[in-house]
Amino acid sequence: MNPSELKNLLDQLSAGRLSVAEAFDRLATLPFEDIGVAHIDHHRELRQGAPEIILGESKSIAQLTAIIDGMLRRGSNILATRLDRDKAEVLLAHYPEGQYDAEARTFTLVRNPPAIRGRGKILVVCAGTSDLPVAREAAVVARFLGNEVEELVDVGVAGLHRLLDKLDQLRRAAVIIVVAGMEGALPSVIGGLVAVPVIAVPTSIGYGASFGGVAALLGMLNSCASGVTVVNIDNGFGAACAASRINQRSDG
Repeated sequence: MNPSELKNLLDQLSAGRLSVAEAFDRLATLPFEDIGVAHIDHHRELRQGAPEIILGESKSIAQLTAIIDGMLRRGSNILATRLDRDKAEVLLAHYPEGQYDAEARTFTLVRNPPAIRGRGKILVVCAGTSDLPVAREAAVVARFLGNEVEELVDVGVAGLHRLLDKLDQLRRAAVIIVVAGMEGALPSVIGGLVAVPVIAVPTSIGYGASFGGVAALLGMLNSCASGVTVVNIDNGFGAACAASRINQRSDG
């Protein structure tokens, strides 16, 4: 249930178009619903402005469909992350309205498109093509949360002229998510070029001593550029959630 739905319910109750018993029935599963395999947080959209997002990686199809069905009964939009193609194909058979982004590994089912609530655009910058899965996850999640999103791909520091050619686009953004592996230098470079918040996402891409993204993580944590914050390795989801909160209008 989102704020507008709750207001509509209270208006109907106040006007006598809805009985107390009917209103009670519709509110009975707030703030959460126990469906056995999960406690669905139906109250989250009221608290945070977005419904619960499902981490799909370790869940079975039976668990996923039970959670999705429970959320759909209450009118929530659906986003499941970290889904392989096999699980996604089963979900698409169950929910033909849904969409699967193979690169982002996300499944979405949006029946009530969110209003754009951001004060500006979130720009997702990807250092190399190998970092695209994490960048795409960030872009999908940011759009799902009601933001306008632009994507800038393959502008890493190995060819700095590619990034400098996009300075106008960088400076128009309200928030920038920077996704990079290897030594993780790109967020520092961008942080020195713009006046907006930069959220750095280290990826597990790299050779030898990259240590599965630890080298990029440490490099980003030690950035000398002001205004750069860092999320966990490969955490495009977390970066998008943080960027969305920064980008929310004060009246949202």
